[in-house]
Amino acid sequence: MKQPSSPRRRAREFTVQALYQAALTDSPAAETAKNIRESKDFKKADGDLFAALFFGAHSNQSTYMQQIRPLLDRDENELSPIERAVLLMACHELNAMPETPYPVIINEAIEVTKTFGGTDGHKFVNGILDKLALQLRPNDPKRN
Repeated sequence: MKQPSSPRRRAREFTVQALYQAALTDSPAAETAKNIRESKDFKKADGDLFAALFFGAHSNQSTYMQQIRPLLDRDENELSPIERAVLLMACHELNAMPETPYPVIINEAIEVTKTFGGTDGHKFVNGILDKLALQLRPNDPKRN
């Protein structure tokens, strides 16, 4: 039987859902976050982590895509909305949350992609995030 998701995993799942929803509907971030927070299972999520990840990834999308774009093996427009949302979320976490070890960020991104993404989407996300972590955290002690 599958383990229930931790509050932090749920926050990441809701972040991907919010980024996906915001991209498809072009709604303001505050409205999207409000809609997500009204989900029946949101109370089981880490609300502070959700807010930090969603608003950080959403407001820095163009900067983060500049970091991600050179690592892609396909045109940015060919990314699935889920892959894009996961990459934006993980990129924000790598950039703005040095207290979270990069292997945890990558693993969480892979697991969220397995939940919402296509069959091999998690492999693609893993490859991009491995390269991104090397660039963004070259001196991370976990690398050695």
